[in-house]
Amino acid sequence: MPSASAARPEPTGAGPRGVPRHVACVMDGNGRWAQQRSLPRTYGHRAAETTVIDVIEAARSVGVGWLSLFAFSTENWRRPDTEVAFLMHLVRRVVRKHAPLLHARGIRCRFLGMTDPRIPPELGRDIDDLMTLTAQNRGMTLTVAFDHGGRRDIVESARSLIRAGVPAETVTEEMFAVHLPMADTPDVDLVIRTSGEQRISNFMLWQVAYAEWLFPPVLWPDFRAPDFLHCLHTYRQRERRFGAVPTDENGHPRS
Repeated sequence: MPSASAARPEPTGAGPRGVPRHVACVMDGNGRWAQQRSLPRTYGHRAAETTVIDVIEAARSVGVGWLSLFAFSTENWRRPDTEVAFLMHLVRRVVRKHAPLLHARGIRCRFLGMTDPRIPPELGRDIDDLMTLTAQNRGMTLTVAFDHGGRRDIVESARSLIRAGVPAETVTEEMFAVHLPMADTPDVDLVIRTSGEQRISNFMLWQVAYAEWLFPPVLWPDFRAPDFLHCLHTYRQRERRFGAVPTDENGHPRS
């Protein structure tokens, strides 16, 4: 059991009307969506673009402050070369196509990962351009996890602490979190994984430690704003205690 002195997670706060501050989506089901229609898997990835924009607009409209989308994992490099190449091309096209809209909406765009040398240089440049364009925006922060692995981020934080010469006995959870990539990102309040699969898949492992999880059965290309809003409604019905016991209106433990 954790010691009494161990750092305890605190609620990250919510937006208006109980909206979670940070929502993350594992965009699962593109391949199965295509297979159900006897189409190549690439058609499912292409169809996912509409959902991405729909969810971004829905999250922004209800006051979600941080939205993270899991687009490509460190493990996805194991997919066939043709599919990986298609995904790289698709992401570049989506970035270039929707950059003006995202900027006009006041959305700050960031990409978590992007360290593998196999990422095409032209894609890297377009992503850098998008992040620079939107860096001063003060609306919702959109984080696209691309070439991302939660374990890799944790290892990088450990390496950073070692490089800084921090004595092991002084390392705290708060200090460790500061050395993670994009350390200003708040803990995730709600994770939505479409297609009904119930796995973490190495996604933002540190940040989802106390997140609520929902697994709607709908495949990502069919997921729309009403589905997203229904997930937010379900989230609001949950009581988040962060390891504590339920309390009454006076702050006393309930029987």
